[in-house]
Amino acid sequence: MPHGDITHIDIPVADTKKASEFYGNLFGWQIAEVPGYEGYPMWQAPNKISGGGLAPRSDGFTQPRSYVEVDSIEQTLAKVKETGGEVVMEKNPISETSWWAIFRDPDGNDVGLYEGVTDAGN
Repeated sequence: MPHGDITHIDIPVADTKKASEFYGNLFGWQIAEVPGYEGYPMWQAPNKISGGGLAPRSDGFTQPRSYVEVDSIEQTLAKVKETGGEVVMEKNPISETSWWAIFRDPDGNDVGLYEGVTDAGN
């Protein structure tokens, strides 16, 4: 995906099994746990493009969060700071070839960043 595309959406849930059934029935999403990411079922929309995860709800994660693909998380976080935002979570690995981070915009919205490639098994 090109720089700036929304690549993933996490939905915070208290019960992943119940949420999987709800969203699968409601939207026809294919939802499954991926080896290595147990307890975090991932969903894919029927268009085979849109997708995300059903992530455990926590004190700091109560609303859906979109992740935007960037060429460089470090450069993007520097720009976030320069333009009035704040870093919530620095760059962390997802796998050997992909990373994520979270920032907060000046209006208080948390937005995720994604850098790298993830093998979707295709």
